[in-house]
Amino acid sequence: MTTPGNNGEQTPSAPQGDDDPFGYLYEDGQAAGATPPSGGGGYGYPGPRSSYNQVRAVGDRRPAYGQQQAQQTYGQQVPQQPYGGPNAHYAAPETQPGGAPQYTPAPAGTGGGRGRGPNTKGLLIGAIAVVAVVAIGIGAAMLSGGGDEGGDADAGGKPSEASTVEPSEKPSKPGKDPVDLPKTDAKALKLDGGTTTASDIGGAESAGGVYVAGLDKVGAQVTWTVNGIPEGGTYSLRVRYGVPGKDANANIIVNGKKETRPLNMKNFAGAEEGDWEKGWTNTYAVIQLNKGTNTVALACDQSNICGANLDQMWLVEGSQG
Repeated sequence: MTTPGNNGEQTPSAPQGDDDPFGYLYEDGQAAGATPPSGGGGYGYPGPRSSYNQVRAVGDRRPAYGQQQAQQTYGQQVPQQPYGGPNAHYAAPETQPGGAPQYTPAPAGTGGGRGRGPNTKGLLIGAIAVVAVVAIGIGAAMLSGGGDEGGDADAGGKPSEASTVEPSEKPSKPGKDPVDLPKTDAKALKLDGGTTTASDIGGAESAGGVYVAGLDKVGAQVTWTVNGIPEGGTYSLRVRYGVPGKDANANIIVNGKKETRPLNMKNFAGAEEGDWEKGWTNTYAVIQLNKGTNTVALACDQSNICGANLDQMWLVEGSQG
């Protein structure tokens, strides 16, 4: 029966003496007479050829018992040696069978040789040169192709478009020469309704400083018979007049027909009121005339403010102001 503190007879006891194969490693084993084995092959002990379990001193490079030192040949990896120390297994290539390997130097410019790769820079330059030559050739072919088409057309006898253009049979119409249109002054006008000529106000440009006065009365009228109109059309009637510092107007009658708009005789000169001499200025109106002879009249009725003196009248072709 097993009781606390008593493990019974079945409890195994520690091996004594030689019963423990590793007893020689402990003090109690050595005291019991355990000794290390003298030879290999026994239980728990490696044979004499298993050098990896044999105890060596640090730095001992001798080969294991029973083994020959392998000869290091050229080209095989040399075990790493301590920094600055000699290689115990190193043998110069000259001492090996066949001597040192022979190297043949590569020709200059081939890009070969020991420790050098292919000449990639030269290959890149060559490739760029080839691409440039191809591009130039394509451009030249395109340019020469366009020229060949034109040359073929000429060789075939087909005229170009420029050669088919013929000069115009009808010459262009030359521009009109300036037309000298009629002009008149106060002494050549027909006076009606109380109008009269005068010269006491300075500034008139008619011969002798003569102008037409009295147009400020209702029914007053002056008529100009216009001869030599080259062709019917639009003309501009120009009138030089003078007002006493205030605006005036008069009806326009062309070939017996009254125009819808009167002749504007505004105080464009900016003369002060009552100053006839400083009130001379110009105005115009667009009218339609027939070829040959026409009559143009300026008349005053109750709808007009006709206080103006008339100096000269002339025509300009077109509707120019």
